[in-house]
Amino acid sequence: MSVRSVLTEYLEGAVRTATPLALAAVGELVAERAGVINIGLEGAIIAGAFGAVVGAGIAGVGGGMLLGVLAGLALGLVFALLVVRWRADQIITGTAITLLALGITGTLYRTLYGESGVALSLPTTAPVAIPGLSAIPVLGRALFVQPWPTYVLYVLVPLVTWVLTRTHAGLAIRAVGERPQAASAAGIDARRVQWWSTLFGGAMGGAAGATLVLAQTGTFVEGMSAGRGFIAIAIVVLGRWHPVGAALAALLFGAASALQFVAQAMGWRVPYQLFLAIPYVVTLLVLATASSRAGAPAALGRAELEER
Repeated sequence: MSVRSVLTEYLEGAVRTATPLALAAVGELVAERAGVINIGLEGAIIAGAFGAVVGAGIAGVGGGMLLGVLAGLALGLVFALLVVRWRADQIITGTAITLLALGITGTLYRTLYGESGVALSLPTTAPVAIPGLSAIPVLGRALFVQPWPTYVLYVLVPLVTWVLTRTHAGLAIRAVGERPQAASAAGIDARRVQWWSTLFGGAMGGAAGATLVLAQTGTFVEGMSAGRGFIAIAIVVLGRWHPVGAALAALLFGAASALQFVAQAMGWRVPYQLFLAIPYVVTLLVLATASSRAGAPAALGRAELEER
């Protein structure tokens, strides 16, 4: 295999692997800009993955994506109820929701599908080539021969950037994340802003899980989220709480994960587990070396909101 074909395949794999991470990270970013850190994002991803399996079996890929998003939204609703309404600790609540989602999805999977699973019958979405753009050497196939969730991401990142920086809704989100009491004094309903931001984050986590199933693996395995929710949170930090930065950081993690494809193509005799560990090592390095709360919303993770 030529170096060019290996590079093309590597970049394709990097973008494909980065897509669910970026979807989850963009949703988490909006929630964090409103002052809510959702450690339960991992649970939303696994719930979305399982919802995609059930939905795809009933109504195809579109139904799978819809049910995956709704599953993530449901967990976001539970998290918002506990954290925004009742002011529970965000870290403890998110951890509990993740454990709950992992347990429920595993139990339901074994109950509905038994040990054989649905790997052979699950519909998936094929890559879609964009005419003209897909013919660009090397980068064309990497960027423009991808499943449709990747193209949704291409639109979502600039859209969220515009909303956060150019609209009244984005100003309200940023104000609540920085100074919730001042935002409330200015007439902004801080709780409502956090509610909607958290729900958006949960829905995007569900979309990430559904994309993982419907555009990548084509099956469901218990615990298949495999820490992606925590990686997405690290991506938000590395991207300095900006949608474009988060997308680029997700691409970095995708590139790290895709190194296993290069190893296989080049015939390197290296244990594949080493390449599977690389994204988690990168996560630890990011969290260990990132400047403390640099660029983070001032009120991130705080429970206090002024009652209105």
